[in-house]
Amino acid sequence: MLSESLRNIHLIDSHCHLADAKFSADLDVVIVRAGLAGVDRMICIADSITESEKCLKIAEKYEQIFCTIGVHPHCANEWKSENGTWVEDTMRQTPKAVAIGEIGLDYHYMHSPKEIQQNAFREQLQIAKNLQKPTVVHCREAITDIRSIIAEVQPPRIVIHCCTEKWEDVEPLVAAGYFLSFTGIATFPRSEEVRRTIRMCPIEQLMIETDSPYLAPVPYRGKRNEPAYVVEVAKCVAAEKGIALEEVDRITTENTVRFFGLPHS
Repeated sequence: MLSESLRNIHLIDSHCHLADAKFSADLDVVIVRAGLAGVDRMICIADSITESEKCLKIAEKYEQIFCTIGVHPHCANEWKSENGTWVEDTMRQTPKAVAIGEIGLDYHYMHSPKEIQQNAFREQLQIAKNLQKPTVVHCREAITDIRSIIAEVQPPRIVIHCCTEKWEDVEPLVAAGYFLSFTGIATFPRSEEVRRTIRMCPIEQLMIETDSPYLAPVPYRGKRNEPAYVVEVAKCVAAEKGIALEEVDRITTENTVRFFGLPHS
């Protein structure tokens, strides 16, 4: 049963991997549980062409779910320039596909060489620019190259998802009008640098997400993450900004609707 304190909450989980195998057995229940926790809408994020197709099916099945399509840097070896035609055609033909993503650079795991990651990132950013669509960007230990390629292509709307960078490293992107999105990492005891970035980021350029099934926030650490838990990220933002949870809900929801071009509920 929804607690009294959450009855007027209408959050959006701006980044969740609902096509992940960890949700294959109980996705319907997970989506119901999200609604009971005040999460009205979700953006189902793709990591590969195959997962993009799965995300599209999920978004078509559930009214409250939208999706992205794109190739993650971990899968950059799979990216071929001809994939771009499918991505462009799908984005034009499918209203529930609202962004290119999750794309970017990951120099921590290095599942693909840097130059291959950069090429896939650059080409997908260009598609987003051609279509005037937003882009969901993954960045790990690669902020300098992320900033350089974004400045080169100049796509219209970018969000750095699961932002864990120092404020000084992302401030130029925020100054350029781009967005930052935060996960349950912000609730971890040792994440003071992330909380400082939350405090510094204008709330009008801030979104919240779970990145589920990963990165469950306190008090759910160690469990499978799910969209219902995005309220814990909202609570963290409220505490760091010194404003009411309802205000975080209102502003981040407006930000997410505007960023992804979602219909107003």
